[in-house]
Amino acid sequence: MAERIEDIALAMVAKGKGILAADESSGTIAKRFDALRIKSTEEARRDYREMLFRSEAMKTAVSGVILYDETIRQKAKDGTPLVDLIKAAGAVPGIKVDTGAKDLALSPGEKITEGLDGLRERLKDYYALGARFAKWRAVIDIGPAMPTWNCIHANAQALARYAALCQEAGIVPIVEPEVLMDGPVAAHDIDVCYGTTEWVLKTVFQELFVAHVVLEGMVLKPNMVVPGKKSAKQASPAEVAEKTARVLRECVPAAVAGIAFLSGGQGNEAATEHLSLINQIAGLPWPVTFSYGRALQAAAIETWAGKAENVAAAQRAFNHRAQMNSLASIGEWKPDLEKEAA
Repeated sequence: MAERIEDIALAMVAKGKGILAADESSGTIAKRFDALRIKSTEEARRDYREMLFRSEAMKTAVSGVILYDETIRQKAKDGTPLVDLIKAAGAVPGIKVDTGAKDLALSPGEKITEGLDGLRERLKDYYALGARFAKWRAVIDIGPAMPTWNCIHANAQALARYAALCQEAGIVPIVEPEVLMDGPVAAHDIDVCYGTTEWVLKTVFQELFVAHVVLEGMVLKPNMVVPGKKSAKQASPAEVAEKTARVLRECVPAAVAGIAFLSGGQGNEAATEHLSLINQIAGLPWPVTFSYGRALQAAAIETWAGKAENVAAAQRAFNHRAQMNSLASIGEWKPDLEKEAA
């Protein structure tokens, strides 16, 4: 029986589960390893990811895993392809396909995500390797005279072209327009983030419509509506949840298969608390879950520290964070659950 993208998309946002973003490029993971004095070799990166993919959380709290090109081709120590470990746990393997954010010509300080050239052929290759969803991230900065219409429109159009190519290949696109929280402006409060997020989402869905993208066969990976890190005016968790739910209701069609938030530099527990509060808001038309990288992995990588004897403890740390976010994805996380585990 053919795999329908609509069915794959629903599996990716299954109740009580979320997506593990393990798609750090070799350069990004090297920085994380360096901070912990772990030598970033192909074998060390493999061992780290294998540890995550063999954890209990993969069966109970993870619906899919976003991989990097190196990882989707790797085999575990015993020769099993890493993709097969993910499938055996009942999760969907996915792949990051953009080639990164580059400077946008004549728009100082702004970025455009590249990677459309040759994407149709790469998607065929990734499908053969077992990927059933893909990810493409666009970044929108808030700053003096930013973002511009040029930046938002160029990135929205690229996201739509990528999403259409994915669906043509039988692959579910994760559409990730990220309004960054680390802009340079002290005036970047939660309302500035709200207005920018609204502008970005409305533009993205207009372009998806023009490109004939099937909404039931895609997952949206947006930022939450949060104040900038340098904002003089921070927001309560309840306000973040309320404004995030409101902007999604205003901008995201109900037909979309689901929403899987990025953590976007929030602290581990803040990302979990915000997700839980959003899920306590009644009447949202889509499943709302997580697609976290650092907010799921930070404790695990620190505990592991590149040492085989730390694997079991690191898996426990990963299982705990995944379990907390699983509860948040059904609105049942509570702060005392963190203390109990500690």
